[in-house]
Amino acid sequence: MKVLAAMSGGVDSAVAAAFAAEAGHDVTGVHLALARNPQTHRTGARGCCTKEDAHDARRAADVIGIPFYVWDLAERFHEDVIEDFVAEYAAGRTPNPCLRCNEKIKFTAVLDRALALGFDAVVTGHHARLSTVDGVAQLRRSVDFGKDQSYVLAVCTADQLRHAMFPLGGITKEQVRAEAAARGLAVADKPDSHDICFVSDGDTAGFLRKALGSRAGDIVDTSGEVVGTHDGAYAFTVGQRKGLRIGRPAEDGKPRYVLDIEPVTNTVHIGPADALDVTEVRAARPVWTAGAAPALPLRCQVQLRAHGTPLDAVVRLDGAELVAELDAPTRGVAAGQALVAYLDDVVVGSATIVRSAALASR
Repeated sequence: MKVLAAMSGGVDSAVAAAFAAEAGHDVTGVHLALARNPQTHRTGARGCCTKEDAHDARRAADVIGIPFYVWDLAERFHEDVIEDFVAEYAAGRTPNPCLRCNEKIKFTAVLDRALALGFDAVVTGHHARLSTVDGVAQLRRSVDFGKDQSYVLAVCTADQLRHAMFPLGGITKEQVRAEAAARGLAVADKPDSHDICFVSDGDTAGFLRKALGSRAGDIVDTSGEVVGTHDGAYAFTVGQRKGLRIGRPAEDGKPRYVLDIEPVTNTVHIGPADALDVTEVRAARPVWTAGAAPALPLRCQVQLRAHGTPLDAVVRLDGAELVAELDAPTRGVAAGQALVAYLDDVVVGSATIVRSAALASR
């Protein structure tokens, strides 16, 4: 097959490209230039899309022996990922920009262009597996659960997955690094990315403050008492404990956590940890990764955040919303994150969390 290898400059995408070439595919490497101003990218290797990454990707392509190009997708990335990120925080939600990048950039903009140019598939270094059942692609967890990225890929449609390749899903990260070293790839020991690539200094609150300005508001306890103020509700997320500017300890002596962010009144609601407990989660815009919607209600497991613990649940539809009824309470469910349903290690579908029972009942 003629495949396009998306090469970020990290070890995973380099080894994925090498595996595809070794398997006999006609591979072309491409690095995505995502910053309007490359100088805004941080130096060092703690994020993805740093200034050094394009050079690392090119060197890896040279070692593998494949053609290499750079595609400028800065404007598309700014509109679909960065502006979405800012808008979601302004609306009181907590988005996952990596999920949005997969949805809008890698498996829409890049895949569409690749297919138009005659490529059969896009290969990436994501830690996930693909299998085919009755001609339909199934997205599955990686064998390395600690590195599994099926959660952030669950926004992909069955047709997109039909044109995707994830060669690393059957091996561990340790094995990936060993493969890179064996092939003479200089990125073998390069650190994993952890930060938001477009937040150059790692200060997300500062980035949002620059984009949205200072927006003073109240911090309100469950009693209804105003116990503090803030400069911007975008600096908070559900489940957060640190950074709450409250004047005195709560009367019950219990630590306080962010329970909800109300964008209309610019209010941050806080309360004790047990007020975070939820047993029902509602999500909008479901995407059925395997194509057709399964028979519902469905007993399965759900994951509510990247690298979160899978939770036993029953999922059902209520109008246009996907509802997960959890067997046991969980905490820190944030609107804007994804609800991903699994049957064993197979992704059934995903939807964007809009609210949970604890917040709706306040």
